[in-house]
Amino acid sequence: MVAFGGRRLAEVTVTDVLALQQQAIRGAEVRSNHRKGRHAGESAVRAMRMFFRLAAADGLLRHGVNPAMVVKLPRRLPNVRRALTRKEMRAINEVVVATSRDAVLNALLLRLHTETACRRSGALGLRLTDLDIESCAVRLREKFGTERWQPITPTLATSLAEHAEARRVREPEEQLLRHADGTPLTGRRYDLLWKRVKDNLPWAAKLGVSMHWLRHTTLTWVERRYGYAVARAYAGHTDTKGGSTLTYIKGVPHEVARALAAYTREPHPLATPDQLK
Repeated sequence: MVAFGGRRLAEVTVTDVLALQQQAIRGAEVRSNHRKGRHAGESAVRAMRMFFRLAAADGLLRHGVNPAMVVKLPRRLPNVRRALTRKEMRAINEVVVATSRDAVLNALLLRLHTETACRRSGALGLRLTDLDIESCAVRLREKFGTERWQPITPTLATSLAEHAEARRVREPEEQLLRHADGTPLTGRRYDLLWKRVKDNLPWAAKLGVSMHWLRHTTLTWVERRYGYAVARAYAGHTDTKGGSTLTYIKGVPHEVARALAAYTREPHPLATPDQLK
C-alpha cells in the first residue's frame, strides 16, 4: 500500500494503522452534517482489517497477524436526523418551488420521496417500466440489490406518467426522471436543490437537512401509527438484525398502502376494505 511505502506486510505495526486512521480523519470532507472525521477514521480501520484478512487468506501473512484488530473503533455518535415538523416541511417545499427554474420537477421529487420514503438511489434508478399506473406503485431498487414495489398515490402515479410523456421518455428501460431538456437526472440535482434550501433556511443549514430527512419523517409517522412491522416494510428493510422474531413480523403491501393513504389523505386501490380483511 502507498501509505506504508516499500515495507513488507509483516512489518506494518499498530502505530502505522493508527497513523493511517488519523490521516483519514484529518482528510475527511467537511459537510454540514460532518462528525469531525469519525466515520472516515472508522472506515480506514475497517478497510485495513479486511486488507490484512485477505492477505492472510492469500498466504501472504501468517493467520492471526492483523495489527488493525488492535486499533479500537471510535464509538459511533447518535444519528442527528429526525422527523421534520409540518411547519418545516412546508417551508422546505415553499423554498424549493420559489427558487427553482424547474419547479415542477423539484416538486415531483419532493413528493416522490415524501410518499415512498425512498433513497436517492431508488428515485434515480426509476425506469419507465417501473411505473405501474393501474396499481399505483413504483418499483424501487436500492441498497444491497433490494427491489420492491412501493405503493404511491394516484396523484403521484399520474404526475410521473405526465412527466415521462412531457420529457420524451419512450422506451421501457429509460430512466424516468429527466431534466427539461430530456437528460437523465443525477445526484447533482439533489445537491443543488438542498444547497438552495440551506441558503434560504438557516435552520436547515445548521441541521444539515437533506432528502434523507424526508425518509425519516415519513417512516417516523408510519411507525408511530401503524407499528414497527409496517414501518419496516414501508422502508424496504430486509436485514434480520433484531433477532429471529423479524422472520415472523412482516408488514404486507396492503398495510403499507393503508399507511400511505392515511399519510397523504388520498385513497389507494390496495387499501380497500376487502384488501384489509
